[in-house]
Amino acid sequence: MSATKRILVVDDDPVVGKSIDRVLAPKGYAVITAANGEEALSRIAGENYDMVYTDIRMPGMDGIEVARRIKASRPWLPVLIVTGFGSEENEAKARAIGVSGFLRKPLAPEAIEDSVLGAMTAPEAAWAPIAVAPLKAADTRRSKWLTARIFAKNAVLFFAAPVVGLFYVLIGPFVGLGLLAWTGMKALLKR
Repeated sequence: MSATKRILVVDDDPVVGKSIDRVLAPKGYAVITAANGEEALSRIAGENYDMVYTDIRMPGMDGIEVARRIKASRPWLPVLIVTGFGSEENEAKARAIGVSGFLRKPLAPEAIEDSVLGAMTAPEAAWAPIAVAPLKAADTRRSKWLTARIFAKNAVLFFAAPVVGLFYVLIGPFVGLGLLAWTGMKALLKR
């Protein structure tokens, strides 16, 4: 890439911006974040970007409105909607606005890379075919399975964390004293 491409990520969850940055920065992209729609529009007015990711559910202005305003002022700028709350109604609104795609959280690194390449190489106001294609039954099952797996993992961690913490609180002093005694014995034996 001869010039650094600038990507704006609009999301009230800073983890999303960090995730996208982690994937795209090594590829030569500069990832800039905005915590809400107003901040994003302010950045767009004062700086040039090559692409925008926006969440749908944010405090204040939602992502559909952010996308609408961006497309109204810069119709050539690719905008991708990213959300954990996708719906046919939101997809229809996004299509009408002319966004480049609609991605569902959690985002895999491959999905982030593919979406950038697809949006930046697609003709203006084109809807990314991969994002528009209806989910197949297998994809729906996989998505539900991944959601259930993530929920199960988080539930296990939620309940395991206090037990592990208690274990460290109860066992930690004994381990520390044991290490201290062992170090002392080694020092005595050296003499």
